[in-house]
Amino acid sequence: MRSHAVPAFFGLMGKPCQAARSFVLNGRMALCFAAFISINFIVSGTVCMAKDAHNLTRLGGQMTPDQKDSLEKRVENNPNDVESRTKLLGYYFINGRRDVDVKTAKQRHILWLIENAPESEVLGLPYSHLDNILEPEGYDRAKQAWLKAIQQSSAQTSVLNNASRFFLQADRGLSEELLLKGQALDGKDPQWPEMLGQLYALELMSLPAGDARKVTAEKAFRQYELAYDLSEEMRRDALLPDLATTAFEAGLNNDAKKFATKMLENDAAGWNHGNRIHHGNLILGRIALSEENVAEAKSRLLLAGKTNGSPQLNSFGPNMQLAKELLERKEADVVLEYFELCKKFWKSPHQKLDQWTADVKSNRVPDFGPNLAY
Repeated sequence: MRSHAVPAFFGLMGKPCQAARSFVLNGRMALCFAAFISINFIVSGTVCMAKDAHNLTRLGGQMTPDQKDSLEKRVENNPNDVESRTKLLGYYFINGRRDVDVKTAKQRHILWLIENAPESEVLGLPYSHLDNILEPEGYDRAKQAWLKAIQQSSAQTSVLNNASRFFLQADRGLSEELLLKGQALDGKDPQWPEMLGQLYALELMSLPAGDARKVTAEKAFRQYELAYDLSEEMRRDALLPDLATTAFEAGLNNDAKKFATKMLENDAAGWNHGNRIHHGNLILGRIALSEENVAEAKSRLLLAGKTNGSPQLNSFGPNMQLAKELLERKEADVVLEYFELCKKFWKSPHQKLDQWTADVKSNRVPDFGPNLAY
C-alpha cells in the first residue's frame, strides 16, 4: 500500500516529476497514475517482487539509446529474459517522447509478458499499461491477451491482480470483477479491499452530487475500512486520507471526523507526515463548512497549507476542494493566503498557483482540474 509503494516509487525513480510528465498527458491519466502508485505492489509468487521491478525500471529509465538497443538484441536472443524486458519498459516509460519507436516496442514487450509471463510484477505497474484512447489498437490486443491469460490462470491471484490494474481506467466493470474474484480467493489479504476502494473512489470523479455519488462513496469507504482492519499499523496510516474522504462523501461525518482526527493525532515523522497534516485538516474543514462553521473551515484550510509537503504533494500538488467551497462562499482572502502557503512546498507546473491567484483576484473561481481530487 502507500506506506510502501509511494516512497519506493518516488525514491527509486529519482525524478518523480519527470516520470509523471512522461506518463501524465491529461488530468484523467494523472489521477490514474496517482491511484496506481498509491497501492502496495508486493504480491508473493510473481516473477520478481515490486521493489525489484521498480529498481529494474529505474535502471532502464537511465539507459542511453545505445544501451537500449543492446538490451533489445539481448531479448531477441533470449525472449524469456523478463528482467531485460522490465528494464526496457522503464526506458520507454521515461523516454517515450524522444524515441520514435517507443509505442511499437513498448506494446510488443507488454504483449509478450501478458502471453508468456502474466504474473510478472512489472505488469502490475504503470509502465505496462496502455491507454485505450491514445493506443486503441495496442490496448485491444493487450485486452484480448489478458482475457485469455485470466481464463488460463483464473485461480492465480498475481494474474488477477495485474489484469485488474490494467483494466482499472478503461474497463472498471471488468477490473471490479477481477478484484472481487481475488478477494474471494484470499479474503485476508488487504490489497483486494484497498484496490476495490480505489476503484470506487475513481468512479466518484464522474458522479455529480446526489444519491448515486453517496452510494458509490460508501462502497469505497466500506472497502477501505475492511482493508484498514486487515492491515498492519504502518499500512493503516496510509489509508486514513481515503477513509476520511470517502466517509465524508458518503455523508458519514462521524466516521470522517474519526479518521481525519486520527491523521492529526499521529505526529510520527516520515514521508506521510505532511499528507496527514494536509488531508486531515482539509476533511475537518469540509465537515465544519457542511455544518455552517465557516470560521473553523477557514482555520483548517490554513492549517492544511502549513504542511511541510510530501512526495505526492510536492509533485501532484495540494487538494483544492475546500478552497473551492470557500470561494463559492465569497471567502477569497483565506484562499489567497492558502495559495501562498502552498507555494512553499509545490513548485506548480505552468505557474498554476499564479494563474489561480489571478482568477481569484478577478472574482473568478479557478478551474482546479485534478487538484480537486488529489
